[in-house]
Amino acid sequence: MGFLNRRPRAVDPNTTTSTGAATTTTAPHDHHEKKAHTKAAGTGRGGKHGTYPEALNSKPTFGQWIKGTWLDILTMVIFGAIGLGIYMSPPAPSRSFPVTFRDGEIVYPQFGYPLRKEIIPIWASALMSFFIPFAVFLICAIRVRSFWDINNATLGMLYSLIGAAVFQVFLKWLIGGLRPHFLAVCKPDINRMFDAVGFAIGDGVQNLYFHPDICTGDIKDIRDSLESFPSGHTTAAFAGFVFLSLYLNAKLKVFANYHPSLWKLIAVYAPILGATLIGGALTIDEFHNWYDVVAGGIIGTIFAFSAYRMMYASVWDFRFNHIPLARGVPFTYSSSSAGAFHGFHDAVFTHKAGWGHPESFAAGGAPFDASAHSGNGGGLASAAAATMVASSAATAPMPPSLTMEFTATGTAGALVVSQFTLMLAVILSELHFVNAA
Repeated sequence: MGFLNRRPRAVDPNTTTSTGAATTTTAPHDHHEKKAHTKAAGTGRGGKHGTYPEALNSKPTFGQWIKGTWLDILTMVIFGAIGLGIYMSPPAPSRSFPVTFRDGEIVYPQFGYPLRKEIIPIWASALMSFFIPFAVFLICAIRVRSFWDINNATLGMLYSLIGAAVFQVFLKWLIGGLRPHFLAVCKPDINRMFDAVGFAIGDGVQNLYFHPDICTGDIKDIRDSLESFPSGHTTAAFAGFVFLSLYLNAKLKVFANYHPSLWKLIAVYAPILGATLIGGALTIDEFHNWYDVVAGGIIGTIFAFSAYRMMYASVWDFRFNHIPLARGVPFTYSSSSAGAFHGFHDAVFTHKAGWGHPESFAAGGAPFDASAHSGNGGGLASAAAATMVASSAATAPMPPSLTMEFTATGTAGALVVSQFTLMLAVILSELHFVNAA
């Protein structure tokens, strides 16, 4: 795929950047870093030394790629094999269950549904959860044109799918539960449930609880019907499609610093709808209880968020959530626009509001994420606030007794403080001119 070899546009280190929140002026990077540091950290964008490696600019050879990912591939293969082995094993606990009361009434009718054909088989759910997001990654790669973006997206989705799958099969094996069609599959033998005089010979209160040895159905179906919790279909669906939703939000900048088109919001939530429909179908064909589906959705969502954050610089901070992370090299949440994107300024699908251009940079970000790093997000807010004050001071003299000081503990808090102080300065300046007149 030749389009993955394109180098992102170089960033001018002397660029004056304009954003929706403020205007920031950047300075050149230092050209005199030590050679040892350059070798360890790599060469940054535009030929400047930095902490992000130059290898992120281009497609590596297969040998270079396998050298960096072989351990993860081996780990996924091992855990995938472990998960498959556990999936094929019989349930660990010997679960007891009631069937009928003495008068023949079924104790739990919710486990007496008929066995039906699955609307969506487990293999179909797994394939859709991988190939649909992967196809979207390929489509986005036409514009993004970054090998490392599609590499991180694909590996991250595999992390999410395999991790969630192994997690849920352990729960199925060790905990499990009765499927809604359990009694239809079990086909309990009445003669094994009562003695000659009609008394139940089970365990528990009134001897109502029995073990699977009273079942006469197919042993494979019986074992499967004892492993209802959690839903594997739903786990896979949410692990893959929630990851895709986070990816689309980052590439389309839906929750960012401008008003996007409605179709982008629909695109972000369409994968969530698909995952929910897959889980809901399992309650229609009576293969899962509602709580099995909810648990599977929670597990898949947690792994999707975790895997995305492993592979990208942020989840919610719209300034950085489209930037793939390098293996073993720290990402610097830079306070200058020249190095903030590490050359991945165009690793987005949308070009609205200046996104996808080296001169665009958002000084504000989402709270409690990358923007909250000391000296990073706060530094951006401080620089923006200082520039705002300087520009206002050029047109309106300020009283000599007024001292302006900005202390940023986070992007949101710093911008509020700076705007309030700027307003106060302007008001005092106007009062000063009125009194002088």
